[in-house]
Amino acid sequence: MKKFLKKIIYCKTIAKLHVYVRLFILQKAYEGLGKYAAVLEEGVHPKHRLTKYHQFFVDNVEPNDVILDIGCGNGLLALDIAQKAKKVVGLDLNSTNIELAEKGRKQQGYNNVVFRLEDATKIESDRKFDKIVLSNVLEHLKDRKSFLNRIKKLSPVLLVRVPMIDRDWLTLYKKELGLEYRLDRSHYIEYTVKSLETELKEAGFILMHFTVQFGELWGVVQALAKAEPRET
Repeated sequence: MKKFLKKIIYCKTIAKLHVYVRLFILQKAYEGLGKYAAVLEEGVHPKHRLTKYHQFFVDNVEPNDVILDIGCGNGLLALDIAQKAKKVVGLDLNSTNIELAEKGRKQQGYNNVVFRLEDATKIESDRKFDKIVLSNVLEHLKDRKSFLNRIKKLSPVLLVRVPMIDRDWLTLYKKELGLEYRLDRSHYIEYTVKSLETELKEAGFILMHFTVQFGELWGVVQALAKAEPRET
């Protein structure tokens, strides 16, 4: 009897049902965990604190740099960069984010940071910057090639942070099964090193150096063509 029940329980049909249901629950648990954990962290996802990714961006700017932070969110990264850079301009499409960023700027007394409610995909090309920060931005854009070509006119150097699709085997397995696998449902893409390099190359950029940690790629990107000198 036990052998018979075991044979039924572990047949392919039942096993497939278990796999799909458990992966679905796992995905939902991950999505919900981020929301509730952020409540405990007073609105900031704990991954920002634990991964310390801000340091990557700070380490890759110079004291005389004028920085454009696209998709600046609540402005915390821009404010950290402003401790080292000459000036930081933060752009975001979300008015609430800009309000929070501006509140933080005033509280900390920064005079070298400007936050603007602006669509970076339509940004004017006459403004020049030493470096552009793209921290979890590219994956949210559908027409990334057009966007990269546009911002290439603003600066020859990008500091990027993107999610990796090969961060673990479960992610690839969920995609293979046709299940939701993205870290965020608004992502149009999650990368491998090769796919990011290919996408950048098509837009006239090269990935100069990078590290992969916490399932993300943090890298310095350089335009292949020489950029125009920055306006002072």
